[in-house]
Amino acid sequence: MFKGRSITLRHLLINNRKHIGLQFKSDKVIQALADRLPGISWHDEYGMYHIKNNRANLAILFKTFRGEVWINGNYFFENKTGLNPEIPKNISWYRNRDMKEGFKRCPIAYLDKLELRRYAENTVKTYVHHFEIFINHFHGIPPNAITELEIRAYLQKLTRDGRSHSYLNQAVNSIKFYFEVVMGMPNRFYNIERPIRQKQLPKVLSKEEILRLIENTNNLKHRCIVSLLYSAGLRRSELLNLKIDDIDGERMLISVKATKGNKDRMTVLSPTLLINLRVYYKKYRPENYLFEGPDQKPYTASSVLKLTTSAAKRAGIRKKVTPHMLRHSFATHLLEDGTDLRHIQLLLGHSSTKTTEIYTHVAETSFKGVKDLLS
Repeated sequence: MFKGRSITLRHLLINNRKHIGLQFKSDKVIQALADRLPGISWHDEYGMYHIKNNRANLAILFKTFRGEVWINGNYFFENKTGLNPEIPKNISWYRNRDMKEGFKRCPIAYLDKLELRRYAENTVKTYVHHFEIFINHFHGIPPNAITELEIRAYLQKLTRDGRSHSYLNQAVNSIKFYFEVVMGMPNRFYNIERPIRQKQLPKVLSKEEILRLIENTNNLKHRCIVSLLYSAGLRRSELLNLKIDDIDGERMLISVKATKGNKDRMTVLSPTLLINLRVYYKKYRPENYLFEGPDQKPYTASSVLKLTTSAAKRAGIRKKVTPHMLRHSFATHLLEDGTDLRHIQLLLGHSSTKTTEIYTHVAETSFKGVKDLLS
């Protein structure tokens, strides 16, 4: 059965019609079976056979290869796994917001796909923002009629305008999402180059600076926020989404749910912080989220940034301090204290140790054994 034979299904758009691409290595059995498919043709540009994309052909395809060839549909059928269990709250806002006259809004189908896949709040905001800038750049052209050459010219314009590598990647992602996911034709972007990502080292604070930062917060609530970002290695969005019952004082753990990449993880709870959190809870009485603004509304990202930068100024820290620097400092200080890199990877929620290894480039312990060449 199968004997190592497999076919990968691909979405193809040929003469503005959807086709099913059949990608496989040269094999007499597969070729003989493929020749039975209705209307099968070879496409030189894509280097694969294809048939028209419809329900009948799809059924015939599976019936033809059943028991003989493994069919890989990972690139063809929409992936339903690993979805964020919570629907982004701002999808309805994007549907109903007032727009300037003449400004093209994000297509309804685009918003539907974002909602179906339950992308995180920040991802929805980023994709919609960048895609609307893109389609309004080509105001007189329907989105599905924009060509690959025009997309390349648009990305080159962003480069000339001095946009960052991160901005360019976000623009590419938003455009690819439309053509690949919404329109179901990923082949249009096989040759779109992404900008080479700059390998910048993370900026960190010393342990002394962290303590001064915490001491110079305005109140107990702000102190708990800064302490939690640092001592648990949290992203700002993760802190804002924490619920009261995510804090496990018995096991001294924090449950971080639906993080970047829709993954859950556990991280450490500082005993010192737990004491402050208990006092904070009795004083502020949050109802749903651990940190709430007026009228029990979720605390905002801008508020966290503001309180962090204000505390840094009062602490006499001349560096530009951001909430994410506290996460970098958490990882770096653990590494300096001898914590295993794999353990730090789990606490941060990185998928690969390669991501975590960047902290070895800024940890003091990496340089202590280097001989002074001037001595």
